[in-house]
Amino acid sequence: MENLKAYIESGVLELYVLGDLSPEEALQVEEMASQNPEVRDEIAAIEEAMEQYAMQNAVEPSADVETRLFEKLGLSEVEENVNVQPEPIYTEEPRIIRLDGSDAKVRTLRYALVACVALLVVSTAALFITYNKLNDAHDQIASLSLDKQKFAGIVSKLEYENQGLDNIAAMAESKEWATIRMTGQPFSPASKMKVFWNKKDKSVLINYVAMDLPKADAEHEYQLWALVNGKPVSLGVFGKTDSTNNEALVKMQAIQEAQAFAVTLEPMGGSVNPTMEKLTVMGGV
Repeated sequence: MENLKAYIESGVLELYVLGDLSPEEALQVEEMASQNPEVRDEIAAIEEAMEQYAMQNAVEPSADVETRLFEKLGLSEVEENVNVQPEPIYTEEPRIIRLDGSDAKVRTLRYALVACVALLVVSTAALFITYNKLNDAHDQIASLSLDKQKFAGIVSKLEYENQGLDNIAAMAESKEWATIRMTGQPFSPASKMKVFWNKKDKSVLINYVAMDLPKADAEHEYQLWALVNGKPVSLGVFGKTDSTNNEALVKMQAIQEAQAFAVTLEPMGGSVNPTMEKLTVMGGV
């Protein structure tokens, strides 16, 4: 009994129904079926299952295809508009129906067509899911890149400010540097700025870290002046920084002596004389 069960589950009966066995192998199956009702019942069940599956997934062929198909199967004439239902034949012995090669190939082609359609549907769904996942991954990468840029900007700003503070601390300990604190004037009362003047070599530095000036437009920039014996002397122009400069302290033109320093808002390139109505900050030495 165990051997018979193993024989039925081996798959040879399915190959027999499909016509994929050699004549010798098919003869062995028919001998087993004649001797064992279980084998006959299994063959009948396989045939019925395959027939139902084929009918459920059948595709109506065109007239031309149908004609050529019957010619391939060796049928010379096809009766049109005739619907003949053959009477079932009952015999005492169970009837074993073996598909010939042509019928097996037709059913195999139908099974293959259904399998291809199912595979196409599954593949399309998989591609759609993969496409959505790729889009999500792209958005996440873009978000991470933006966060990285923001973080790099914050780090750069902190390093920039720390560099300026270190320099200022070193200059404050030195007696060679004088710190000039300039305060806002009527043009911009809230503005403030610091200038460092070296008493020894007469160099002048402006402190971008401690600078609080209104942002200049594209047609204007700030100009630093030194008041020498009542006359303004230009020490150069600079732009309002938004952490865009590489140095926290920027060197301007040196001045041998000065009683005060001031900043005005001037057209790009600076002016020969300061525009007093745009005097932004000023501080005495």
